[in-house]
Amino acid sequence: MISNSRYWFLLILVVLVYVAGMFVTLLENDSAQFAVMAMRMVQENDFLSLFKGPEEYLDKPHMHYWLAALSFKIFGINEWAYRIPGILSTLFGAYSCYGLGRLLYNRATGKLAALMFMTAQTIMLSAIDVRTDAVLTGFTIFAIWHLVAYIEHRKIQSIILGAFGAGIAFSTKGQIAILVIGFPILCHLAYTRKWLSLINWRVLVALGIFAITITPMLYAYYHQFDLHPEKVIRGKDHRSGIFFIFWEQSFERLSGEGVGKNSSDYFFFFHTFLWVFLPWTILGIAAYWTRLKNLFQQKFRYDADTEFLTVGGITLIFIIISFAQFKLPHYLNITMPLFSILTASYLFKMFEKGNMSTKKIFLGVQYFILAMVYIAVLLLCFFVFKLQTTLSLVLLGALLMVIIFICLKKENYTLRIFTIGVCTSLLLNATLNLHFYPSLLKYQGGSNMAKIVAEENIPVDDIYKVSTMYTWALDFYNKKPVAVVSVQELKEKSDIWVYVTNDELLKLQEEGLTWDKRHVVDQFRITRLQAKFMDPAKRKNIVDKMYLVHIN
Repeated sequence: MISNSRYWFLLILVVLVYVAGMFVTLLENDSAQFAVMAMRMVQENDFLSLFKGPEEYLDKPHMHYWLAALSFKIFGINEWAYRIPGILSTLFGAYSCYGLGRLLYNRATGKLAALMFMTAQTIMLSAIDVRTDAVLTGFTIFAIWHLVAYIEHRKIQSIILGAFGAGIAFSTKGQIAILVIGFPILCHLAYTRKWLSLINWRVLVALGIFAITITPMLYAYYHQFDLHPEKVIRGKDHRSGIFFIFWEQSFERLSGEGVGKNSSDYFFFFHTFLWVFLPWTILGIAAYWTRLKNLFQQKFRYDADTEFLTVGGITLIFIIISFAQFKLPHYLNITMPLFSILTASYLFKMFEKGNMSTKKIFLGVQYFILAMVYIAVLLLCFFVFKLQTTLSLVLLGALLMVIIFICLKKENYTLRIFTIGVCTSLLLNATLNLHFYPSLLKYQGGSNMAKIVAEENIPVDDIYKVSTMYTWALDFYNKKPVAVVSVQELKEKSDIWVYVTNDELLKLQEEGLTWDKRHVVDQFRITRLQAKFMDPAKRKNIVDKMYLVHIN
């Protein structure tokens, strides 16, 4: 369907967009927070304990932080080193999409699935705003691929690799990994009627490999929590880390206990899907609906030319996560490999047997999405934040010329649908990584204040804050968490710097504290954008200030 030369050309462009995002300043909250947590492991030489600021961290397991800490050990503490494990996990996930797509369908479907996965909007975002989901997604699809390979061919190396992948995924985010792997596998077993593959000595070997893989994480939890029942975590003592990860974690997420509640909307992930799988959303919905309809028409009778793994896995995962009281868009990342394989199979079937009218409709849809993205790019570059450098303009212009050439080229409709989809993702995310995020981060107070600290040679050991507000970006780029003190303790110190909000600055003044130097930066919660912020004329009315004052 697609030539190797075009495929590799598009793949290299996608990887270059990923690389461009590696050097962007870390975003608050999660990316900067997780980077600080990994940084502390390296600096304190304690790889068994997790801390979120001054608090013991009992939420997500250790694997993501261990991988980031390892990268820091090798490459030094910087933003691109933090992103390396996440990006490698994404590439690993893309290769696993290829492997599973080839296993379930054919090599061409696998190739399409890999590139669809890499260009899905939420996956592109996860490569720059790196959280635990990057590692989780990469290793869950790796595990599914090899466990399905075992079911089909009964090779011991397949089940060993599958168990290892499941262990890494579990050590990254806990029970959700087992659900994400287990649901598609159960759907595949139910559809193919190959239940006897579970009654085999190789399964016991797999359980052993899984147990060995998760042992380091369990030991770390045991060391930090089970050995210290006196610790109070979220208002409770006698917290067992091992019991938490095997039982309590998912129930806390579903109920909102401990992590809080942010949405009781059971359709949150349905409307969120509309943007997270862009530019493949409409194709993905059509693929899901067509497959489900065909399965019902066939009364779920086994057909060697189709599969139930993807659509069944997607359905069950959606149902489970929709009942959680705490929801975030990136929770859908774990479904992106399944959607990519399902959509790729639908597109390849359209290439082989689809009628011309259907192809024209989907080509029109892809043109429409491209047009919307093009308008968004123009707004981002010439209204929200105006382009400042000639290089950015040249790169953007070159990419637009490539897209125009592809749009005008007369070739197979299905190939154009796929190519235009990839180019749409490239256009949007190249603009985000090279222009929008660098401009947006000028309003992230902590990272910008850290630049001033470095330029002015301000000793990081002498910087304090008077509230328990998190300062992840300042902590990371200073390479030292900011210490918390009370206003009364400040009165007993001299020749120090204090990082404060406008209200806290007034409070210091009311307490009789004076300063002889002051640095000011803009501050806005950049991961929660508002329409007023995107309008340059209204932006200054909602942007706060952060101050670093020297008390002598």
